[in-house]
Order: sequence, then C-alpha cells, then structure tokens
Amino acid sequence: MLPKPLSDLVEELNKLPGVGPRTAERLAMAILRRGQGDAGMLADALQNLHQNIGECEACHNLSSQNLCSVCENPRRNTTVVAIVEDALDVIALERVESYDGVYHVLGGIISPVDGIGPEQLNLRTLEQRVADQSVEEIILATNPSVEGEATAHYIRRMFPNIRISRLARGLPMGSDLEYADQITLSRALEGRQAL
Repeated sequence: MLPKPLSDLVEELNKLPGVGPRTAERLAMAILRRGQGDAGMLADALQNLHQNIGECEACHNLSSQNLCSVCENPRRNTTVVAIVEDALDVIALERVESYDGVYHVLGGIISPVDGIGPEQLNLRTLEQRVADQSVEEIILATNPSVEGEATAHYIRRMFPNIRISRLARGLPMGSDLEYADQITLSRALEGRQAL
C-alpha cells in the first residue's frame, strides 16, 4: 500500500488522458525520486499554467498574451483561415511548417449527443473575423468524425460566398488497403491526384 500523499498523486495523475494506473505510479515515483526542488518546480509550472494561459483574442488559440504567436506574426497570411477544433490541432498543423495562414479554434465540435450546438462554439467570433478581414479561403480542418463532418457542413453553409476547402482525407502512409474501412477507401478514391 502506498503512503497517502503518494497515492493521492497517483490518483490525480491517473485522471489525465492516456495515463493508466501503472503509468501514474511510475510518474509519481519519478517525481518523488527527483527531489523536493524538482517537485516544487513542477508545482510552480502547474500553478502558472492556470494563472498565465488564456485564449487569444483573435483566434481562441492558447496564449499567455492578448494575441497568440500566430496572430501577432505580421508574416502570416490573414486571408486564409484554418478552422480547427482545439489548440492541439494548431500545434499539429504548426509542426508541419508548411502553412502560413492563420487559425480559428472552435473550442469543440457540434455534438447533439453531448449537448454541444453551434452556439457553444466560437462561431460568432469567426463570423465577425470573416466580416472584418479580407478572408479569401477557409480551410475546414476538423477531424473526419461524424461530429467533425457535421461541424464542417454547418460552417460551409455559414459562408456561401467564400472559397471553402477541406483537408484531404484517405489512406495514411504505411497502411495496407486490406485493413482500411470502406469510408476511408471511398475518401481516398475521391481525393486521388494525377501523377
């Protein structure tokens, strides 16, 4: 049996996504072994996280200032807006280093089962942004789930006079055709490109 302070930490770590009981135990033991100084720095970092991180006023990305690093960058193309579900999607697209437009973080997707409708998403600020800026293209970068598709369809109807594109979908590199589902294969055929 673990001492209560250690079991409390294991319990809290186990609440994090992707952290099971064994991983939580290993992390708690690693924190304990690193010493009080490192544990204090971790505690400070966690405290600062909630005190100093908010939303970008323009795109709703995570930021420690009024504008995130993307929105305050004058070299970004503000005529192209990629619409994503959450800040993790911004991080993923930024890793590619080939997109020079800006983002708009919805803060979720339309999911009636979960009680999330369009009014719970950052769509009003998107409408305002499109009206205020000279947006020429909207890239729908929501996940290829039923909810992501419904959200993309809803946004597509919001802006009938703006060019709207969707991230390509299909087979990932290194996959086998025999293991792909019908929807993925159908999308891969629809999105095929000439060589």
